[in-house]
Amino acid sequence: MDDYMSIAALSVSMSQQRVEQNLGVAVLKEAMNAQVASTSDLLEEIAVDAVDPNLGTLVDIQA
Repeated sequence: MDDYMSIAALSVSMSQQRVEQNLGVAVLKEAMNAQVASTSDLLEEIAVDAVDPNLGTLVDIQA
């Protein structure tokens, strides 16, 4: 009977590990999606706030 209990315990343990792994993957996916959204927002903001491309092309230097 002890062998059957060991198999049952192993099955439960493996199932718990699978759930924990799936949860970890879901959390990482959510973090990646948040990062993508944040990066997209930042790039859109940079494109909107672009300055005049002619500024900064000439530098006056006096020695």
